[in-house]
Amino acid sequence: MRRTVVAVLVVSLVVVAAGLGYRWWQHARQGEFARAVASAPEGTERISWTDWAAVRRAVGADTGARSSAQDLRDLLDRGFSDDLTSTSAIVQSAPVLQQSFGFSPATADWELFSQSEQGAVVTLHLPDGTDFGDIGNRLEELGYPRPDADDGVWAGGPDLVSQISPDLTPELGYVALLADDHLVLASDQAAYVRTAVDAVRGDGPRVEGLAAVADAVGSPLSAAVYSGDYACGALAMAQADADDQAQAADLVAEAGTVDPYLAFAMARTGQREVRVAMEFETDDQARTNADSRAALASGPAVGQGGDFADRFTLASARADGPVVTLDLDPKPRAAILGDLSTGPVLFATC
Repeated sequence: MRRTVVAVLVVSLVVVAAGLGYRWWQHARQGEFARAVASAPEGTERISWTDWAAVRRAVGADTGARSSAQDLRDLLDRGFSDDLTSTSAIVQSAPVLQQSFGFSPATADWELFSQSEQGAVVTLHLPDGTDFGDIGNRLEELGYPRPDADDGVWAGGPDLVSQISPDLTPELGYVALLADDHLVLASDQAAYVRTAVDAVRGDGPRVEGLAAVADAVGSPLSAAVYSGDYACGALAMAQADADDQAQAADLVAEAGTVDPYLAFAMARTGQREVRVAMEFETDDQARTNADSRAALASGPAVGQGGDFADRFTLASARADGPVVTLDLDPKPRAAILGDLSTGPVLFATC
C-alpha cells in the first residue's frame, strides 16, 4: 500500500514538473519575440517576424545545413501554403543563402525584418553551435571584404550582391556577424547595419511603442507589427476606391466608435490561429473598440470582396487595459497575414 502511495506521488511530481517545464519553455519563447522586437533600432515603424524553427516544426520539415535544394523548396512551399512565411524578407534569397552563405530558413531560429524611414535591417538568430568563422570565410570567398573588427561590417554593396545572384535581396549588401549573440544582421546600407548592431547591444537607441502589442500576441510563428502612424497610412481605407470608401464609412458608423490606435500587430499564434492586437490611448477606448472591431470583423470585407466570415471566424474580442485582442480562426487556405494590405476596413484608423 505504501509503495503504491509513493509511486502515485512520484508520478504526480513528474507530471507537475513536466507542466512547469512546458510553461517555462513557453514563457521563454514569448520573451524571445518580445526581446527581438524591443531590440530594433529607434524609429522602426514596421516589423516582420518569422520563427523559422517553429515553421519547420509546424510543416514537418526536418532541414539542416546539408539539406538539399529540394528539401528547402518543400519547406518554403509548405510554409507559404499555410500562410506562415509571407512576413519573411529572405524567401527568394533562401536557395543562395543555403548554398553559399552558410545559413538560411533551413537552419535559422528566427528572422526579424525591421523598417524605418532611415533604413531597413534583416536580423537572423542562428542556433547554438553555428560556426560563425565558417560564415565569415564564406562571405570572404563571395567577395565581401573582411572587416578589421569581428563585429564590423562586411561591405559587399549592391554590385557584389547582384553579381552573386539576381535572387539575392539588396538587404544582403552589408552584413555584420555577432557570434556571441548568435546573430547575423544585414542591410542595404552600411551605416544602418551599424545602427542596428548598436541597438541590439544596447549601445544605441531602440524602438519604442511596440512592446504592448508584441506582448499581446505571445510567441508567434509569424507576425507583422506596425506603429500607429505607419498603420494609419498603410491600412487606411483612403487607398480604396470611392465606392469602397463610402461602404466602409457606413460600416464603421454602424459598428460604433472606431478610434486610431497607437500600435498594431497581427500574428500566426498557431498553425490555424491568428491574433490581432491593437493598443489604444485609454482603457475606455479599448473597451469601446473591442465591440466595434468585433462588429466589423463579422461583416463585409470591403476591398477584398465577400465577407470576413469567408476568411475567418471571430473566436473572441476582448480588451485588457488599453490593448484589444481579436482571436481569429482562419478558413482553410485563407492567407490572413498575406492579405493584410487589402480589405483594411477592420483596421481603419484615420
